[in-house]
Amino acid sequence: MSSITGRLTVDTLRQKVWFASGDEQCAAWHYPSANGTCVVMAGGGGIPKEPGTDRFAAAFNAAGFGVLAFDYRHFGESGGTPRQVIRVGRQLADWSAAIAHAATLPGVDPARIAAWSFSLSAGHLFRVATEAPLAAAITQSPLASGPAAAPNALRHETLGVILSFPFIAAADALGGLVGRPPRLVPLAGPKGTVAMLTTPDSQDGDRALNPGNAYPEWQQVVAARSVMRVMTYRPGRAARRVRCPMLVVVCTDDRSALAAPGRRAAARAGAELLEVPGGHYAPFLDEQERVIDAEIDFLRRQLGKEPSA
Repeated sequence: MSSITGRLTVDTLRQKVWFASGDEQCAAWHYPSANGTCVVMAGGGGIPKEPGTDRFAAAFNAAGFGVLAFDYRHFGESGGTPRQVIRVGRQLADWSAAIAHAATLPGVDPARIAAWSFSLSAGHLFRVATEAPLAAAITQSPLASGPAAAPNALRHETLGVILSFPFIAAADALGGLVGRPPRLVPLAGPKGTVAMLTTPDSQDGDRALNPGNAYPEWQQVVAARSVMRVMTYRPGRAARRVRCPMLVVVCTDDRSALAAPGRRAAARAGAELLEVPGGHYAPFLDEQERVIDAEIDFLRRQLGKEPSA
């Protein structure tokens, strides 16, 4: 499926909806289904719903599942200022609001709602699944432990950037307190640049999520202040309290989120574990077909009767 054809296909299947989270409105695409199911989806850190979910959402919907794919506040089409700032507490609240909204959509059975995401947002699901009324959750290439991933990420950066970035992030955070616009840095960049990630597999992000520049409106930047919070984030610690069946997909050569913390979180959650070769974005690249097939099989088993395509 070409990127342009893929966008035309999903646009004919979905409709724009909005729901409240806090004092703002979150934008979402709703892909209806006649079988009562709904998979709530969000992109990874700094990645809006279109590049982050379109491909998997279309595949799930073609298999018969409903989908609600949303933007976090401060990103994409959702409200919230300042823009491009990752706030973990707000993103967790956005998940709760999205799942609650999914339960109100026409034809959706509140007992047949699942959640899906990848990278940083997949890490969120270890926490979301401890409280939200979910029938299943899929975490793909999850960031289960920022303190475990950060030292590896720093090995792929120059000493100059390592020494200067904390001051850049601190200045951005202090500027935010007095209303200054965020200091934006790229989501990924080559070694020696100031970016959220400079790991080798982070360089695949644009190729994996934005082939042929299919999403030219996507701002591939994030506030510098957000990076330090992500480096200390440990959502995998909540995995023992996960209350629903979970599938964890880890990439054996992941240099951005690392495979080992994801494996440990899967074991603590009593989750099904799928390991695929490749780096952080392998599920969007060489392993896409295998991962989609496995995730659809998991959803069919956990959400009840097999959907009609």
